[in-house]
Amino acid sequence: MLFGYKPSKIEADSVMSSVDPNTSGIRLKEFLDIVRKKKEAQLYRNEVRHIFTAFDRHYRGYLTLEDFKKAFKQVAPKLSERIILEVFREVDQDSDGHVSFKDFEYAMNSGQKQA
Repeated sequence: MLFGYKPSKIEADSVMSSVDPNTSGIRLKEFLDIVRKKKEAQLYRNEVRHIFTAFDRHYRGYLTLEDFKKAFKQVAPKLSERIILEVFREVDQDSDGHVSFKDFEYAMNSGQKQA
């Protein structure tokens, strides 16, 4: 908690299960690596939230195809409407015509893993 992150009991147990029982804990470097990874994940999630909020100009909590079109016109003006529609359909996992933050975050994380 001192570093701005409070691990769950499961996370703490997982970390401690990898500790050599002949020692009294984990090495500082291992601890700092764990904290760094968690902070990076937290920062990335905040960045994704910021991007989603920038696209959601009406503060509805979801994105429509029109929101996508407006956003892509700003960042990639030469992208065809057909491509934008394909991207929207792929991100809209439940095909309800709205991209929730959960849908958006999933798509962003999928893209991150492929990069």
